[in-house]
Amino acid sequence: MDEKSLYSSPYDDEEYVWLLDNISRHFQLDLRGYKQHRVRRRIDMLMRKYSYKSYKTYFEDLKKNDKLWDEFLDKLTINVTEFFRNPEKWNYLKKNILPRILKESGTKAKIWSAGCSTGEEPYTHAILLEELKAPKNIKVLATDLDKFVIQKAKRGIYSERSMVNVPEELKKKYFRKIDNETYEVLSFIKARVVFKQHNLLMDPFEKDVDLISCRNVVIYFDMDAKNNLYKNFAAALKKGGVLFVGSTERIFNYRNLGLEVIEPFFYQKVSD
Repeated sequence: MDEKSLYSSPYDDEEYVWLLDNISRHFQLDLRGYKQHRVRRRIDMLMRKYSYKSYKTYFEDLKKNDKLWDEFLDKLTINVTEFFRNPEKWNYLKKNILPRILKESGTKAKIWSAGCSTGEEPYTHAILLEELKAPKNIKVLATDLDKFVIQKAKRGIYSERSMVNVPEELKKKYFRKIDNETYEVLSFIKARVVFKQHNLLMDPFEKDVDLISCRNVVIYFDMDAKNNLYKNFAAALKKGGVLFVGSTERIFNYRNLGLEVIEPFFYQKVSD
């Protein structure tokens, strides 16, 4: 099934291509690597909300109106996550991967949560570092395209829904209960995480990273963008470094990237 059959837009197809090119050029936001039926449907919904008749008119207003652009960015990004998503995988990480990284790299260990959304994932990494008594100067780099979710992540306040996989003893150690349905991450856990805005499809990557987690992000990318992303992740890892992906994601050409599977959804770099 092609993407045209998944969604039929009432607006001009050629003008839509023009819109994506100009958004990339003007805002440094490249949406062309995402699954286009999802992207276009969301853009069209925003246009209908304000009764726009063409992509060109909409784009001209996006350039002039910060609130319109902020809404666009908010609606075009996907932000659904939770602490310890797939708990057995985090267990494996805690028992088998992080201790080795801490032993081999020590205080120079580099951990990157790519596409960190509202912060549950990087804070989960931070909790595991605390549980393993890692040196305080080992930080988790947490990046996302969306500046609004980064702002929310920095606040560190979460509903009960995000906490569903957090054991009670960890809730007591690492969270402050605000009310019956709201929790705040404690300040020493927040201090473990450094948030930064970053575009996975356009911006340069860190080098010699020990652990990259990018989970339930690439499912929104098309095949070419996925392949490029995994290639860049592999290049960013140091030899022996690990890429941790989501439970619905698999890297089929991992051997070509110098990776090997050490556990389902964990890929280790074995060669350059």
